[in-house]
Amino acid sequence: MGSFLVPPPTREGAPTPATPRLCYIAYPTSLTLQSANAIQTFSTLQALQRLTPTLALIPRWLREPTRFAELGARHLPRPAVGKLSRLYRSTLWYYLERSLFAALTAMVMAWERLRGRRWDVVFVRDVICAAWWSALFGPLLGLPVLYEAHDLESENPSRARERWVQPWLRRLDRVSLGRCAGVISLTGDFRRQLEREGWRAAGEVSVIPDAFDAGRFVPGDRAAARARLGLDAGARLIVYAGLTFVNRGIDRLLAAFAQVRAAAPDVRLALVGKGPEEAPETVALARALAVDGALIWAGRRPQEEVIPYLQAADVLVMPDTVREVSGSPLKLFEYMAVGRAVVLPEIPALAEVLPREIGYYFSRGDTQALAGALLTALSDPERQRREQAAWEAVRPHTYGARAARILALAASLGKAGRSVGA
Repeated sequence: MGSFLVPPPTREGAPTPATPRLCYIAYPTSLTLQSANAIQTFSTLQALQRLTPTLALIPRWLREPTRFAELGARHLPRPAVGKLSRLYRSTLWYYLERSLFAALTAMVMAWERLRGRRWDVVFVRDVICAAWWSALFGPLLGLPVLYEAHDLESENPSRARERWVQPWLRRLDRVSLGRCAGVISLTGDFRRQLEREGWRAAGEVSVIPDAFDAGRFVPGDRAAARARLGLDAGARLIVYAGLTFVNRGIDRLLAAFAQVRAAAPDVRLALVGKGPEEAPETVALARALAVDGALIWAGRRPQEEVIPYLQAADVLVMPDTVREVSGSPLKLFEYMAVGRAVVLPEIPALAEVLPREIGYYFSRGDTQALAGALLTALSDPERQRREQAAWEAVRPHTYGARAARILALAASLGKAGRSVGA
């Protein structure tokens, strides 16, 4: 992957005349940062605002609590059409909701233009908004659109399932990817897929992976972290941290952990992100596998309270991930940033961030292979060296560096009609 150079600011926090002013349109799944999607949106916006004036347009339902107000985001009324899915279950309601929100953002930008306020590039990460802006609103307002594509909507597990809708989903992908001025992919694997399937030439897609908060996620003393949390200083500890357990392979992790315990009875497993009352299926499975007594339920915790659990671990684990080709999980960057061994599935997109010779990879979906990788990581005499190498590998992936690359790509859109890939 290449890098982009951004001209240095004329003074601290002030952009140069060549620095574009961004409008960032996002539809975070949680305004209080209770999802990886929301954390990434918030952190990227925060980093962008340190480099250039950035107007953030975010939907909000009535007086819903929001962290985005801290960054001066402009909250537009959320047209909560999606709530009608309670009457008729279909993702189509959410497509309509996002279409209405896209229209609201266009009205805001038209008003900004009438008031003489200059914005140079629209940066958007929602596929519905990207399609409307690329095909209609961007050309009307003379604004190039930079689209951060996280998946193909026609392959999204959460897409509308009605048969008659499927051709329209492919058209939606065609418009959002084909008509925008620039495309950002989180992984090189997804960029190759886009070219292979004819969605967009690889030279017009820039790979800018996810990132981590370098001010928070740092290596810490294991013993001190355990003392702070009241954890056994002598036991070996595996930690899984995630804001959701759905489609993350937690059932296979528990099955693999049962095999680990049979070979190493002192090992414990901490689950951070949900309490037992929120995951009755997981509790029942742990009891059936006779590992419930070895589980540590940390429950839901703010991000700053999750970090000590990561630092207390001997091994951090990712049993699975939702997106195979396009995924750049926030969890992976945070795991690497605290300097701990990482056990993860053999997926090319993940190996782009954590090289295979550094991470402890296992065959995806193979419970026995997962157990073997956990045991290997726990007993590896080279583990400390590999942890250091992982930390070195993740250091370039800060949100500040990510924002600089996005900004440089946005600047290129004004010089050429279409982007040049990383």
